[in-house]
Amino acid sequence: MSTATPPPWVVLHLGLGSFHRAHQAAYIHALRASGDTRWQLAGGNIRADMADTVAALDAQGGAYTLETISPTGEHRYTRITAIADVVPFEPTLFGLIARAAEPSTRIISFTVTEAGYYLDGHDQLDAGLPDIAADLAAARGTQPMALGGSTIYGALTAMLRARMQARAGAVTLLNCDNLRHNGQRFRAGLLRFIALTGDASLLDWVQTHTTCPNAMVDRITPRPTPDVAERVRAATGWADAVPVMGESFIQWVIEDHFCAGRPAWESVGVEMVSSVAPYEEAKIRLLNATHSCIAWAGTLVGYHYIHEGTRDAVIRRIAFDYVTDDAIPVLSSPGQPSPVDLPRYRDVVLERFGNPAIADTNQRVAMDGYSKIPGFIAPTIQERLARSESIASVAMLPALFLAYLQRWHAGQIAYTYQDQAMDPDSAHALCAAADPVAAFCADPVLWGTLAGDLRLTHAVRTAFERVTLFIRNHRA
Repeated sequence: MSTATPPPWVVLHLGLGSFHRAHQAAYIHALRASGDTRWQLAGGNIRADMADTVAALDAQGGAYTLETISPTGEHRYTRITAIADVVPFEPTLFGLIARAAEPSTRIISFTVTEAGYYLDGHDQLDAGLPDIAADLAAARGTQPMALGGSTIYGALTAMLRARMQARAGAVTLLNCDNLRHNGQRFRAGLLRFIALTGDASLLDWVQTHTTCPNAMVDRITPRPTPDVAERVRAATGWADAVPVMGESFIQWVIEDHFCAGRPAWESVGVEMVSSVAPYEEAKIRLLNATHSCIAWAGTLVGYHYIHEGTRDAVIRRIAFDYVTDDAIPVLSSPGQPSPVDLPRYRDVVLERFGNPAIADTNQRVAMDGYSKIPGFIAPTIQERLARSESIASVAMLPALFLAYLQRWHAGQIAYTYQDQAMDPDSAHALCAAADPVAAFCADPVLWGTLAGDLRLTHAVRTAFERVTLFIRNHRA
């Protein structure tokens, strides 16, 4: 009778960027450090844009240093060793596909930006977008992936097809990002993508052998700068080529809907719940929307970092009023209270944003406004209007983004603005319109069914006047 220890089960993660390594990998590391070594990580990227980082991580055997900094300035250093297998990037994704087809892989997780879901205004997969069209063509052909340009749908279709053919069993697909109802919406997009490939057997297999729990993640993780490596070396003596840093705060809430087992995450602080909805709404509206608000406002008056804007009394008041006046009242009521202490959450968020040691840039947070307006901000406006309530405070956020967009249109943003969902020609035309506020509020990409609503236009126009005055009177 063999007494050999069975190999660990694997979470295969797609996207070895800073957030994954400061968040999900840290939880698996904590679990293993506690003595529970039944699970480990494997990971790689589906695009070539981080090849140097992945190669350096591979050279270090998957290990790296996580620096965390509290609002009071306490620095801590942890050598994270949860990633047992770094899969090098290559255009056909052969290594990732092979790893996904192994029976020991029980969870495939991934970090995707809002725009990376390729959903249209009706929350349906936009199959006409070039990246999706290219992956659909590849998925119908002999190659598993288009050269160097895969989407999450194309990559996972190839991986799941290989897993089905290998009879490797069920697998959970776990989103680790900020999209509201991320598992549910991703699953709809994936099933639509597979249906469009014409592979009926794979579609049936995925429907019966996978689950996609919704999840909410939270930890501010700026892009590492060279001084992070310098601090790591001074504190630990290790010349780490790929350290990451983040705030001391960390949160992960997951719906407990796994079809092939899962780590005992609850033992290391993960909140396993029946519904993630109230937690993600609190985070998306009180944290993500406020973060963008501060980044847009800070950029407009010349700040470089998030903490600078948070510590500016006027900007802080704009953010505070938005949350207090408009966001909290739609998230909690006497008849349906939120399980989250929303006023306390608001105060903790602003404390976190004001942490100067994090040095999070406005550039990082301000990106993807064309996804953030409909995802983070429009729902509060929609719900306030449905209740015939004022939207004066929340209207300041889109007004700030419009002012920011006009600066971008004029070539006056001090950094490169990135927005996967924005059509640059349409955005320039909007800013050049005779009435930019009306054009902005009529844009269906930003507003969906709210586009052209006169109540929205009036509130944003009033807010835009306030923003213009704020910029004129401010000296950063």
